[in-house]
Amino acid sequence: MPDTKDATPSLPQEGMLAPDFTLATDSQGQFTLSEQTGQSVVVYFYPKDDTPGCTKEAIAFTENAAEFEKHNAVIIGISPDTPLKHDKFKAKHGLNVTLGADIEKEVCQAYGVWVEKNMYGKKYMGVERSTFLVDKEGKIAKIWRKVRVPGHVEKVLEELQGLSQ
Repeated sequence: MPDTKDATPSLPQEGMLAPDFTLATDSQGQFTLSEQTGQSVVVYFYPKDDTPGCTKEAIAFTENAAEFEKHNAVIIGISPDTPLKHDKFKAKHGLNVTLGADIEKEVCQAYGVWVEKNMYGKKYMGVERSTFLVDKEGKIAKIWRKVRVPGHVEKVLEELQGLSQ
């Protein structure tokens, strides 16, 4: 029988309390998930600032930010990049979403998005593009893993609209 003492913690599931975190953000800010109670939070994880897919995703969230605000939701994008890199990324692309710096990858690990990846036969560790919709009580309402960027923001918004009715 396998020894389960050292088993990795279970991945967050829909209906569970979202793992709390505090991260430094762009613009010398700080974001704490547990301080957002009373509003929904879109927590999206992305691999790296200023890469094609990550840029498209951040622009899509920026373009729809007013719709998210109408439904009393805040958006935070999280990657292992530094706050300074986030500032440059936001300025270059006119982004208006908060970007959290998970340099130590602790939040990525807590959400199960720091995973082994494989490109051209080479294995490496990286962020799996994922989104977590956290409800007003701090519970995970919906999880999207291995996100494909086209149409994703619209799916998140649709799910949020269902929550806020």
